[in-house]
This record gives sequence, structure tokens and C-alpha cells, in this order.
Amino acid sequence: MKILIVEDDKAMADIERDFLEMNGFEVEHETNGTKGMERALEGNFNLILLDLMLPGKDGFEICRQIRSKIDVPILMVTARVEDVDKIRGLGIGADDYISKPFSPTELVARVKAHLARYERLKSGSSGGPGTGTNANTEIDLGYLKINPATRRVYAFDKEVILANKEYELLYFLVSNAEKVFSKEQLYDRIWGEDMYGDIKTVTVHIKRLREKTEKDPINPLHIQTVWGAGYRFSV
Repeated sequence: MKILIVEDDKAMADIERDFLEMNGFEVEHETNGTKGMERALEGNFNLILLDLMLPGKDGFEICRQIRSKIDVPILMVTARVEDVDKIRGLGIGADDYISKPFSPTELVARVKAHLARYERLKSGSSGGPGTGTNANTEIDLGYLKINPATRRVYAFDKEVILANKEYELLYFLVSNAEKVFSKEQLYDRIWGEDMYGDIKTVTVHIKRLREKTEKDPINPLHIQTVWGAGYRFSV
């Protein structure tokens, strides 16, 4: 698998490259943000390691551009640890955030976990309702199972009864796990064909889904709120 490192600190990039190559990955490195973005969009990489502070273009803009064009795991690597930066990065499509300094073995573990997650999601469900997903492919996340052919959902080995829009919202979030969607995006995606309604209905449906599929709806592990950005489904 190919990984692109976009990092202007050569010493840091060399450490990342060495540990990733020792674990069998093919690695390429760019130090400039603009060139890194261009390389990411043309290089058919399996994962992008993206520094936040870069010459040319910063990590936020690169992440936004990559996410608007291709579907690839993006891990932001940065010394900035403010929550607002993390929320902003996740809100524009980053899959994870790792703060410097970090253990190289932790980085490799994160990379492997995200690659495995993407492979699992793509093999089981690449897209939401109406996006071409194989209708006969069951989604099995262990605690949660979704059968698109029958539209039946099981949580903790018990069937849960979902209204039509509840099912479509859950299926869309699961099919796009780890991606953050605003209320507006979810409303447009699930209710967009209707000519009436209130965006607050997204909040209501999220609450109902948590009550039906989470062990502790007050402290959900999977249907998460990303404050200031929206919601995501965490595997």
C-alpha cells in the first residue's frame, strides 16, 4: 500500500518513512503544501499523512481539496493541539488527528487501523442509500448488523424497528463511517426531495437512533456529535 507524507520537517518525515517502510508500506514524501496536494490527487495513494502547518497551502485547505475529490484516509499530524483545530480538521474531512510528539509505533498502529477500516467499509458498503451500494451486502460491525436487502437492523443481537428515514439516516452514516456531516448536509441527503420540513428533524432522528442502537444513548460511542461541525458514525 502507498502512503503519502506531506510534511515540511524532514527529520520528522524520515522517522515516519522509516517505520512505515519497515512495516511494508511504500512511502513518498512532499515538503510543500501545494505540491503535496497535487501529488495526493494524482498519485493513487491508500492513505495521506498530512501536517497542518505547511508552506504553500496549509493542511486544512489540502484536506478540504482532497476530500472533495477522492475518498482516501487522511491523518493530520501536527504540533497544534487546540480542540478548535481538531474539530475544524475533522469537520472538513480528516479521519484522525495525531499530535506531535508521538510514538512511531503509535503512528503505524493508527495507519494500519484506518486502512483496515476503509477496506472493510468499501468491501461491505461503499456509499449511502441510492449510491450504488450492493443491496445484498450485509453490513456487520459486530454489535450492529444492517441487511440492506431486507432493511432489517440488529443491535446487540436484537432486532430494532426503524422508521424509513431513521433507517436511511443510519445506513448513510454507517456507509460513510468516520466522516463528519453537518445537519444541513444530512437533511439535504436524507430529506432533500421533500419541499417542507425543519432541519431540527435531523437532531430528533439522531436522538431516536441513539435510543435504539446505543447501549448508553446519553453517552453514545458510535453516533457521535462533533461539536460545531455535525455528526459522524464511529466504528
